[in-house]
Amino acid sequence: MGSTPHESLGALENAVLSALWSAQEPLSVRAVWARLARRPPLAYTTVLTVLDRLHDKALVLREKDGKAFLYRPVMSRDEWVGERAARVLTESPASLSEGVLLAFLDSAERTDPEVVARLSALIAARRGARRS
Repeated sequence: MGSTPHESLGALENAVLSALWSAQEPLSVRAVWARLARRPPLAYTTVLTVLDRLHDKALVLREKDGKAFLYRPVMSRDEWVGERAARVLTESPASLSEGVLLAFLDSAERTDPEVVARLSALIAARRGARRS
């Protein structure tokens, strides 16, 4: 059974997804393996296993190319990060208090002072589009 795209990933899964996100086209296992700069290098079969797990989790699509598969991510890196952020903020509606949201905004603003202004502009644009 596949999992939701919100679940946490291990370090190898993140590395493999990063390799796929950085590509402009679907990649074979060998191409993903070649993009992973690890010391010591990972075994080809390890990369294959990770790609199979990501496929089972519905995070990558695979298509047959001759005898091999080509893999591509289901969503962009931005979509993945956005999904994870939304999950953290909404996974327990009872705990999503005004204090939690304010703490999030304060932390985001400390990290990047423009983030609150960008969020405000995006919210205003989204609300405007829904009214149209």
